[in-house]
Amino acid sequence: MSSHPDSEDASEWRLPWWLKFLDKTNATVTALTAGFVLYTQSVGAAYFGAGATACLFSVKIVKKMVRQDRPLQRKGKKQKKTYGMPSTHSATMTYYATYILLASLYLPIHRTLPQSWITRIGPPLVVLPWATVIALSRIWLGHHTLAQVSVGCTFGFVFALSWFAMWTHGLNEQGLKLEHLWESYPWS
Repeated sequence: MSSHPDSEDASEWRLPWWLKFLDKTNATVTALTAGFVLYTQSVGAAYFGAGATACLFSVKIVKKMVRQDRPLQRKGKKQKKTYGMPSTHSATMTYYATYILLASLYLPIHRTLPQSWITRIGPPLVVLPWATVIALSRIWLGHHTLAQVSVGCTFGFVFALSWFAMWTHGLNEQGLKLEHLWESYPWS
């Protein structure tokens, strides 16, 4: 095997740092969500996080039902063992982007956050490009085809619309009651 980094026989395909970061965003997104829920102690934020988890698991179920293979990997690159259709990363990041945009447009700013226009427009300005780049990175990295990413994005978009609609059509009232109950306990 050649030791030259451009060799097709190289054991590891060399990625730029930003693409490596995008390939490992699960931990970052999970930590940010958990931190947000803990900081705000908001039932709405917990509901949002539960939606992300529900989206993740439901897209994995669909993936196992569809059973479409991932694209063939370059020589020397390890083939992922899971199915490719639809892309889980694309679905969950589209869920995040869609739900955060809807929440920023339609929900009141939680009392634990700064009551500012920056709080309202900042999150979508960060998450929309981030989700787009993550979805595209799935193709750039060779983990998914354009069709797999497109279906994943569509899945995440529809899931977020449905999850948000459930919150705004009744669950939010129950959430506020639960949040007030939580605040009435001595540990708050």
